[in-house]
Amino acid sequence: MSYSGATAERVAFPMGGLGAGMVCLSGAGALTTVSVRNAPALLNEPFVFGAVRWSSPSGHGARVLEGPVPGWKVTFPWPDSTGTGRGQQGKTFGLPRFPGSRFEPRFPFSTLTLEPCEGPLLCRLTGWSPFVPGDADASSLPVAGLEYELENRSAERVEVIFSYHARNFMRIAGADGPAGVDATSGQVRLWQSGSSEKPEQDGAFTIACDAAETIASARWFRGGWWDPVTDLWRGVAEGRIPPAGAHEDGDPSDGGSLYVPFTLAAGETRRVRLRLSWFVPKTSLRRGAGPFDPKGRTDGTETHVPWYAAQFADADALAGFWAENYDDLRERSETFAACLAEQALPPEIKDAVSANLTILKSPTVERQADGRLFMWEGCADHEGSFEGSCTHVFNYAQSIPHLFPALERTLRETEFFENQDETGHQNFRAQIPIRPNPRRARPAADGQLGGIVKVYRDWRICADDAWLRRLWPRIVASLDYAIRTWDPEEAGWLTEPHHNTYDIEFWGPDGMAGTLYLAALRAAVEMAEALGEPGARYGALADKAVARLEGELFNGEYFVQKVLWDDRALAGDMSEESLESVRREGPKYQYAGGCLSDGIVGEWLAQVSGLETGLDAGKVASHLRAVHRYNFRASLRDHANPQRPAYALGEEGALLLCSWPHGAAPHFPFVYSDEAWTGIEYQVAAHLIRHKEVEAGLEIVRAARARYDGRVRNPFSEFEWGHWYGRAMSSWSLLQAMTGQDYDARTRCLTLAPAVSGDVSAVLATERGYGLVGVRGGKPFIDVRGGDIVVDRLDFRPYGSTR
Repeated sequence: MSYSGATAERVAFPMGGLGAGMVCLSGAGALTTVSVRNAPALLNEPFVFGAVRWSSPSGHGARVLEGPVPGWKVTFPWPDSTGTGRGQQGKTFGLPRFPGSRFEPRFPFSTLTLEPCEGPLLCRLTGWSPFVPGDADASSLPVAGLEYELENRSAERVEVIFSYHARNFMRIAGADGPAGVDATSGQVRLWQSGSSEKPEQDGAFTIACDAAETIASARWFRGGWWDPVTDLWRGVAEGRIPPAGAHEDGDPSDGGSLYVPFTLAAGETRRVRLRLSWFVPKTSLRRGAGPFDPKGRTDGTETHVPWYAAQFADADALAGFWAENYDDLRERSETFAACLAEQALPPEIKDAVSANLTILKSPTVERQADGRLFMWEGCADHEGSFEGSCTHVFNYAQSIPHLFPALERTLRETEFFENQDETGHQNFRAQIPIRPNPRRARPAADGQLGGIVKVYRDWRICADDAWLRRLWPRIVASLDYAIRTWDPEEAGWLTEPHHNTYDIEFWGPDGMAGTLYLAALRAAVEMAEALGEPGARYGALADKAVARLEGELFNGEYFVQKVLWDDRALAGDMSEESLESVRREGPKYQYAGGCLSDGIVGEWLAQVSGLETGLDAGKVASHLRAVHRYNFRASLRDHANPQRPAYALGEEGALLLCSWPHGAAPHFPFVYSDEAWTGIEYQVAAHLIRHKEVEAGLEIVRAARARYDGRVRNPFSEFEWGHWYGRAMSSWSLLQAMTGQDYDARTRCLTLAPAVSGDVSAVLATERGYGLVGVRGGKPFIDVRGGDIVVDRLDFRPYGSTR
């Protein structure tokens, strides 16, 4: 997979750490979307660039080490510009650069190859940041590496000056404290001091080079208009290197530069490595009410502290650690990159999985000082988009529980302790910093029930009975609350109104919440049995749930909703038109007899968690085929979407959330019904593949990824209610589906049940190690790449097996 020309226009590849902020490498090689101050800054493309100057007997020249400026940037309303029609002062767009570029991702690496200009050099840039499955700390560093490779293609000796330049983008206009640029011992540091009133303004960004010849200078020309940039570029073009250090008097430099002069013999290649690191130890981030912790501090001053700030004393300590561990972290990250690349899978699946691992590099993730995770749903332009590790969104996300299972378990602990009261009522959004969460008006049935299934999944991954036993009383309280609140007659389905991921209530039982209810009940039975706790009541209810789903909610083709309502649906502040609508056809925002793509999401969650529910496999497969038949559109040209059309539109293909193939669509169906969400597309695709409907599943994945081809949308930021949206991590389940992999750490049993004939392999990540598993030459195999995976029993079910 590569991006060039029009398909590179929107590329922004995240680099950074879990909960540590990010910088992105654009499809042209620019540093963009620089979000290092504990919040998204998606429109932040500061004045930063690398450059090369060459000189040989045949001539000399200089270029910014980037490809052409994407056309959309020329008139974009950048926050640091003076308007779309005023020339984009403060940008690097007018400096000479290379005529073309090709961007190739290989998570967590990406490589940019610049199309040669008239000069003798072939230039490549590799950007990366550490990512090591199972090592959350190594993967949570606020760092990135930029590696420039310069090759002399000529038969002549070439004198080269590599340079890198950055205006102080850490400076905050109007800040109370001073700001400046330091230049010392092979590095420049951009910094801004905080104050007692605004300590969160304190921050530093370090750019270091390991080349022995490096000269670090913060002596940009101090003058008006564009004098600093004019002088800077003329120096680059003329091959001038300013003295090392900073101005001794007067105002500090507006920016800093690194210079590396060297000679390249004919055919010789030189690599220059830059180490980027950022340190912003304090924030003003606090969401929610209530005390900060059980000790009762309530003054409201406590705010989120990023994990890395508790690990490093200052920017120097962080930069030193990065320098000392760069090679080791690169090697370990490369091992994982190779593992991803070597998977024997359809290219669209490899693309969907690796592209959405970039979510873990984005500000969607927060990791607080005690190591616990907090997840936004996604990223708005300047802030996290909806707080709270939202339980029903993260029902879908399957990457973290396998790649970083210990971190995933912190989400369960927040859900069942801080977010849940003694009655079992569970808030579906956490507070940040994480702390006891005052009860909110309504829980989310899908999130609360899904949480029980996720505990079961996480327990099988970690095999820690003590952890499960600590949660068990809270699990019982949660499930009992769900039963008496939504199934008060213990009939096996949810008859009471229940909130869900569509931000509305479903009135009456439905397949979506019903399958989650069934899965939660079955999970409770399994966990109760393992702990020696009573679980017969849950088993009996699960049997009833199967009977209700199959006997009353399956219409012969797919699972539906049975709308039940009463006068409560008329309560609230509604217009006369809305009241008349409710009187005429019942509550707004239902799906009734519609074919819901999420209609059996609980069965999918159970399967990826290694749980058998007892739901008839034929009916499940029938539902999935109906979803593909009715909801997949190769083109949306004739589809009307009055909701949020930018997710999929026009000639693009997509899987819609719902359709009413047999008519009787509600006048006001649930509010997102005409949209397409990649997280649900991947969930359905993986479920289809599990049921051997492989081509139907791949068609959905291809359509989703085609929308993110770099022309209109960033291939590395699938958005829903925000960029880098967490639900899209359902893509990990595609790997599980293709190989039929399931590893139970309690029994040390690995199951492989491939969905296709022939060779197939995918990453298996466990609590203790990761590697490739699959089938090669008709034989199952395990190839451990990191840590260890102990397998006492291999349950191989060849393609076509009836087991």
